[in-house]
Amino acid sequence: MHGKNYRLTSGMPLTSKVYAPGAPNSKIARFSTGQASPDYDYLLQLLSTEKVQIRHNALEAARIAANKKLVPIGETSYFLRVKVYPHVILRENKMIATAGADRLQEGMRKAWGKPIGLAARVMPDSVILELHVKKENLAVGKTAMKSASTKLPMPTIVKITPLKAKEEIAPVVSA
Repeated sequence: MHGKNYRLTSGMPLTSKVYAPGAPNSKIARFSTGQASPDYDYLLQLLSTEKVQIRHNALEAARIAANKKLVPIGETSYFLRVKVYPHVILRENKMIATAGADRLQEGMRKAWGKPIGLAARVMPDSVILELHVKKENLAVGKTAMKSASTKLPMPTIVKITPLKAKEEIAPVVSA
């Protein structure tokens, strides 16, 4: 089973676990890490550039890679969030490739497949990961997003948005 077989979207997604008994649970351990706080300076967003399906293994690998780069700055200095959720159930029609297998299987007749994993369908310019950092940790945040993008099956871009407007110095009025 290869991940490249499930990268491109085709047909309607199967999302109801009622019709696919035995569907696995998501491998994403936690969707947010770090400390949520309103006093961060920058928001870094990892954006998709293609329409693609991202398997839950890849999302978890991207989160772990980004988190590993961010741990040295301290857990209170950043807030990382996975913005997509893997709803789509992936199926595989396994074929037997041994001698005498022709008596055991039906081939593609009534092929439905067994659930093997989950995926998130992503459109172009949709946010996959979101990272809040302070100004002094912006370079570390960029490397964390770069590291996370290598784990994903499509090209990505990093969008950097300042969260605070530049503080204006109030004129001093003397009487």
